[in-house]
Amino acid sequence: MIVKTKKYALDQKTYINIALRQWVKENWKWGFIPLALILLNVVLSLTKVYPNYWIYIVVVLLTILYVLFWAVQITGIAQMEQSKALFQKYVYEIDSRQILMRINAKEGGILKWSQIESVVKDKEAYILFLDNAEAMANVKANWLAKTVTKGLSKAQFLYLPFNIFTSENDLRFTDALLKRKGLLPGSVPAETVK
Repeated sequence: MIVKTKKYALDQKTYINIALRQWVKENWKWGFIPLALILLNVVLSLTKVYPNYWIYIVVVLLTILYVLFWAVQITGIAQMEQSKALFQKYVYEIDSRQILMRINAKEGGILKWSQIESVVKDKEAYILFLDNAEAMANVKANWLAKTVTKGLSKAQFLYLPFNIFTSENDLRFTDALLKRKGLLPGSVPAETVK
């Protein structure tokens, strides 16, 4: 069976919101570092070992700059010329071998299931996160470029809202297919993703 969706284009605002949400889910634990530094400074100040107030300002400022850096990176992706393909209208044809993304009858692209790292099903859409490890394997870049690329790995995704599916059967088939591939959380793969 092949599921064919209605034509759909992801808007930039939705893309930025989802990408920022995913970045926060991946990086919230790093918030304990500035918190620990502030608590350490409180202890040092209260015991009069090293009383200072500038560390509070520096820690808060560096934390804000860190978050702003990643927000600018994610927003910048949406503005880049190379990212234009993310926001074009596609018809998705989903089957057990691949996802075919068609702009029209002659133009489009193929996304193999092996290129999908994971899938999140929220209240209004499937979000398919792409795996960029294969693409980055042979890239020669400095440590900063590799760090930024790794930090933006969850910013590469397909967003398939439920309202682009033409019937409930198509939604059920897509759900079953994602579970069979082991891409939805809590599902056991019935087949290996190839």
